[in-house]
Amino acid sequence: MKKLFTLVAVLLSSAAMMAQGWPADYKGVMLQGFAWDSYAESQWPVLEEQADEISEYFNLIWVPNSAYAGSMSMNMGYHPIYWFKQDCAFGTEAQLRSMIKTYKDKGVGFIADVVINHRNGVGAGGSWVDFPAETYKGKTYQLGLADICANDECAKSGYKPTGANDTGEPWDGARDLDHTSANVQKNVKAYLDFLKNDIGYEGFRYDFVKGYAPKYNGIYNADAKIEYSVGEYWDGNVTLVKNWINGTKVDGVIQSAAFDFPLKYYINDAIGKGQWTRLTGSSLASDATYKRYSVTFVDNHDSYRDNNKCPANLEAANAYILTMPGTPCVFLNHWKAYKTAIKKMILIRRLAGISNTSLIAGTKTYSAGYHVKVKGANASVMCLLGNTSGIVLDGYKLALEGSNYKIYVENSLDISSLDDVKEEETEKFVMPDCCTPEEGKMYAFFEVPSYWNTSNGIYCWCWNNSKNFTGGSWPGVLCTKVGTTDKGNEIWKWVGPASTDGTPTGIIFSAKGSPQTADLDYHVGGYYDNVTGFLGDMSTSGIDGVRIDSSEGNSPVRVFTLTGVELRNYAPGTKTSDAVRGLPSGMYIVGKRKVAVNQ
Repeated sequence: MKKLFTLVAVLLSSAAMMAQGWPADYKGVMLQGFAWDSYAESQWPVLEEQADEISEYFNLIWVPNSAYAGSMSMNMGYHPIYWFKQDCAFGTEAQLRSMIKTYKDKGVGFIADVVINHRNGVGAGGSWVDFPAETYKGKTYQLGLADICANDECAKSGYKPTGANDTGEPWDGARDLDHTSANVQKNVKAYLDFLKNDIGYEGFRYDFVKGYAPKYNGIYNADAKIEYSVGEYWDGNVTLVKNWINGTKVDGVIQSAAFDFPLKYYINDAIGKGQWTRLTGSSLASDATYKRYSVTFVDNHDSYRDNNKCPANLEAANAYILTMPGTPCVFLNHWKAYKTAIKKMILIRRLAGISNTSLIAGTKTYSAGYHVKVKGANASVMCLLGNTSGIVLDGYKLALEGSNYKIYVENSLDISSLDDVKEEETEKFVMPDCCTPEEGKMYAFFEVPSYWNTSNGIYCWCWNNSKNFTGGSWPGVLCTKVGTTDKGNEIWKWVGPASTDGTPTGIIFSAKGSPQTADLDYHVGGYYDNVTGFLGDMSTSGIDGVRIDSSEGNSPVRVFTLTGVELRNYAPGTKTSDAVRGLPSGMYIVGKRKVAVNQ
């Protein structure tokens, strides 16, 4: 009996530890796998295709809200309608499950973007409050007027919500949920159980936690027994953020971490503007008690698109958070822009054994710079920011440097594996052979993602400020399939009116309306995909008077400049991509086609 009691006690203790907001001594790094309107880059299949690379460096990935919010395109999901329907602008529920499993098999977990402060109705007949009935594990879950805060703005439009007054700040645009309601709590708990134990999320990022009392996050996390929880308490006042963290306690135990907004604003001023003394300010990461619950970041999907963006030295800013205590969260746009450097920063952090509870062993502010020393489990790391020329560090060696930063590690630490991280190479774009020009007309090409359904065709919508060139009725006009890439992706072509009819400024491609690309800049003869957007163009000017072969297949593959100078002559059957390989960026003529080469 005693052994059984001991085993039960251990299991209960382990379960309690799993629900303490964020693990102590956590050495992982998180990727924010999206930006605002990153509908192409953050599609579930697109992220899944990058699993081998991303899983090598990141332990957690925070993705957009995956609940259905009324549209499968151009909708960031922050006004969800359904909770148990996981189809959104970033992919279907099946694609979501596939992505999560692929990464889980590689040891990487996903953080769900959980929006429970507010919710939208289905909208039938213009109603704001008609929440859908949903079934999970054989039980039906539904919210009603009694679950909406009494002081919600819908009361001004003739509705009569009968919940308690809001326990936090209001959110105009969707119905504020009354978290004092037993029914709301029941619905939320079921939703979180669904996200964790059915969909497979590893943790939660709670949106707009200022909108309701923090104790409810504690209640929900304790019930879900979630290991990773981070709240978006958007405030530069570190005392208020700490108060929110403490407010999540259940039985005296903190139940959630928080984004370190105070540190983010110090980074903006110090690294972005040279106000170095700002880094001496109090933050979660610099506090011995709260650094475990600090999720540090330079920018996120919201701050990056407004005046809260770090204005400069983004690579240096990432070097700072990746050598500091707390759990760093790297923003997708920064990952793409500084991938090689960030890979090395993460590797340095890993080799030194820096965790979210590592000790800040010293800091120093200079007139034009700053440095911080952090003691990892294996070695100490020094991060120097700004102009630190002339500083001598005995016992340390340079591990990495870039614009306005240097990272040093103790001499004893083996960092030879940094040499295995190779510089990112930009692939040259070569227009596929099936893409032919249209003299004097508007035209463009679109490479369709493999996960789009093209059974109803691909449509083009093209416009400028004064007119529409594709009929004026969404989704525009049907394109023509002209070929496939080596990867098997279909290529569709739009041919519009004569170029004398005007100059388009924007273009969108869609699978008859949904899914669709973002708004793209129009280029005559442009070639687009759903990840990068514009890849290159093929204008028809300058071809007249250039001698080119009139036949193909059995003819030599000859490469000319636009002025008719022959550069290369290859045997028949040589691929265009091989024929132009190594040429400087520019336009060339191969066979009967104009080819763009981008270094």
